[in-house]
Amino acid sequence: MIHRGIQTLCAEAESRVEAWSVEQAYAAREDENLIFVDIRDVRELWRDGSIPGAVHAPRGMLEFWVDPDSPYARDFFQEEKRFLFFCASGLRSALATRAVKEMGLDPVCHMSGGYSAWKKAGFPTEARENRRGSG
Repeated sequence: MIHRGIQTLCAEAESRVEAWSVEQAYAAREDENLIFVDIRDVRELWRDGSIPGAVHAPRGMLEFWVDPDSPYARDFFQEEKRFLFFCASGLRSALATRAVKEMGLDPVCHMSGGYSAWKKAGFPTEARENRRGSG
């Protein structure tokens, strides 16, 4: 039996990381020192699109992509930038932001409400192409 469920984990993460509203994120979208990081599954991107200019870093590989000593490290995580993580509703991004912050990546924050709130606010989105075909 588990002792700490997902609600507890997400609440703890929220209390330990910086959260931005979608309005704050939208206002900062042109900031050259900010990288929007979409951590949703690639199938979510193909189905729903993403925020224009956001990089994709799937949640399952995030820590491996952030770690410069990992064979999977991504160059953009090695830049001296602020990273704004987002998912569909803000839960996975809170957990992800906490994880990378604990690794030492800073400054980092996440977008409350996630991509769903971004779309609901009427902010721009872009389609993401399925480069693997239909399956």
